[in-house]
Amino acid sequence: MIEQLIWAAREGVERRREQVPLADLEARLESRGEDRPFSEALARPGLSLIAEFKRRSPSAGEIAARPVADQVRAYERGGATAISILTDESHFAGTLDDLRAARAACELPILRKDFIVDPYQLYEAAASGADAVLLIVRALDDRDLDRLHAEARAIDLDCLVEAHNAAELERALAAEAEVVGINNRDLDDGSVDIATTYELMPDVPAGKTVVAESGISDRHQLDDLERVGVDAVLIGEALMRAADVEAKTRELAGDDESTREHTLP
Repeated sequence: MIEQLIWAAREGVERRREQVPLADLEARLESRGEDRPFSEALARPGLSLIAEFKRRSPSAGEIAARPVADQVRAYERGGATAISILTDESHFAGTLDDLRAARAACELPILRKDFIVDPYQLYEAAASGADAVLLIVRALDDRDLDRLHAEARAIDLDCLVEAHNAAELERALAAEAEVVGINNRDLDDGSVDIATTYELMPDVPAGKTVVAESGISDRHQLDDLERVGVDAVLIGEALMRAADVEAKTRELAGDDESTREHTLP
């Protein structure tokens, strides 16, 4: 699966580069809007919720997607800390238009979640309103990981550097990642095991911001993750499929009355 996704990402970059030269994207950075620090938002006390918008996925198929503006506004009202937007076209039916629409609809920091394999995508992200990008260790060699991480920071993009196993976590830390994602999903076969987060947490040094990804859908899981030191969770499908998006977001963000009662000592 991961090889197909990387190949599609590279093909998409070449196609878009022909349509919009890098120089045009660089020029757009001069008129970027207000700064919305992604890393700082996740470092606040308590467990932060990154709420994701995606239209489909290779594992879940089509997802009943509302208009992106309606969805992210519901996330914001429900207490989400940040927004994640899938922009991969070939496997997730996402676009940069979704990212731009989300930026216009809410005040939260936005992560461009895609298979970033080329610096061109960093400038696309920044020019389209992203505050952060996802760098997947499994999809990059050390040289490319270091280069993309450094170039993203140079244009004021935060980075969520994602690992799935101990070797990938070691590489993420060697790249000086400040925000470390632990993906419970194996990108080779699509299987999900939330135990991955618990296994890798002891190897994350103090001072890093840790984001747990995939396989998370209820408040009990979030309480357990917070107890072992996770700083934030990224949740997509459970929110996208919710009948009442704002209420589900409020439940997972810990902002509803039942959750407050549940977490009282």
